[in-house]
Amino acid sequence: MDHPAPQMPMVGEPAFDLYGAMTPRCPVIFSVPHAGRDYSEALLASARVDLATLRRLEDRWVDLITHPLIERGCNVLVARTARALIDLNRNEREIDPAMIADMPRGAAVQSSAKLRGGLGLFPRRLPGVAELWRQPMDWDDARARIEQIHRPYHAAIRQSLLAARDAHGQAILIDLHSMPPIPSSAAGQRSATMIFGDRFGRSASSRLIALAADVAQAHGLRVAHNHPYAGDHVIERHGRPEQRVHAIQIEIDRTLYLDSSLDEPGAGLPLVQKVIADITDALADELRRSTYALAAE
Repeated sequence: MDHPAPQMPMVGEPAFDLYGAMTPRCPVIFSVPHAGRDYSEALLASARVDLATLRRLEDRWVDLITHPLIERGCNVLVARTARALIDLNRNEREIDPAMIADMPRGAAVQSSAKLRGGLGLFPRRLPGVAELWRQPMDWDDARARIEQIHRPYHAAIRQSLLAARDAHGQAILIDLHSMPPIPSSAAGQRSATMIFGDRFGRSASSRLIALAADVAQAHGLRVAHNHPYAGDHVIERHGRPEQRVHAIQIEIDRTLYLDSSLDEPGAGLPLVQKVIADITDALADELRRSTYALAAE
């Protein structure tokens, strides 16, 4: 079953949809990079695994959490392209050379812990799955995915953030993700159900992170900061607090908003939508107050 957004996107690209306005109404911008559910016939034919396995890479239905914000006119960027094709939350150089049939000599690639675990720019493995693909891809295919999907997505984020900063004095990106339930670390100790990442203070003001966490806790959620998820390429790339552009990653336990099979929206979805909406309002108010304080100084 599909769950369409409440309105047509302002910009509709094959790789993503951008909702909102050219001049954002709110200083809070949303990115949902792992929401994509578009699987081409060519992609499926190249896989060694079935569609259900590829879907394990998705942040299942996490884009539904933003629907009330889209309805209010917030700028929300939602990936349509499946993460199996390209991961928008990885640096475009995080490429496993073994996945490229004709890698040019001297190509600028970089390693990372995620890549070594099989989850680089082009996902290669999943737990319990040795290889996702029948054979390596051509370099031309890899470059086309980067140029036609990855770069336009990040260009759209930057454009929205700069427009929001120009309109409101400051801006913040919320990069929205979902996570499997985290096992308890000790007997009787319950794990966090919402995790806020800021690249250990590099991508956002600590005041904004604390405010967002306070709102979530007021709704009864258990929160954590940077552990085990500190954020990745999206907030690393776009968070520039010194330029009045902040970025935080929010990871949400899937049991909060999906059904017991973690496959379809569940009864908890409205609550999570409310939490994220309240975080948005609190951050927007704080950014506007901060802008006034800066101007007054």
